[in-house]
Amino acid sequence: MPSALEGARRSTPPAERVSPHVSEGLLAEVLAWLDDAKAENVVTIDIRGKSSIGDYMLIASGRSDRHVGAIAEQLQRKLKDEGYGRANIEGQPQCDWVLVDIGDIIVHVFRPEVREFYNLEKMWSAERPSDPTTH
Repeated sequence: MPSALEGARRSTPPAERVSPHVSEGLLAEVLAWLDDAKAENVVTIDIRGKSSIGDYMLIASGRSDRHVGAIAEQLQRKLKDEGYGRANIEGQPQCDWVLVDIGDIIVHVFRPEVREFYNLEKMWSAERPSDPTTH
């Protein structure tokens, strides 16, 4: 007789992931969905050439932990409804900072004071140094 874990593995299909090659059109859709969810102070950072983790980083604020969680849930639902598959979401239990990984687009949704503390805009907007550092 299979264990409960083995049975769950067989009965649950693996989560579909969003294709790693995201079009510019999806970026526009995600921005519109953030606007629909009343996300505040949305910033788009082009990280192509700065990192291999993706092409774009979106940073947004929610008014409260409940709003942050609702924004992330709405993004996940829209992605699934539009046929893009499922996004990986981290940080939902606390909802101070929720990360939504959509493949080449990474969305960070913060409560305002947490966003100010981590200041990702400053870190990711900086230009890469042209000369590699040697030691």
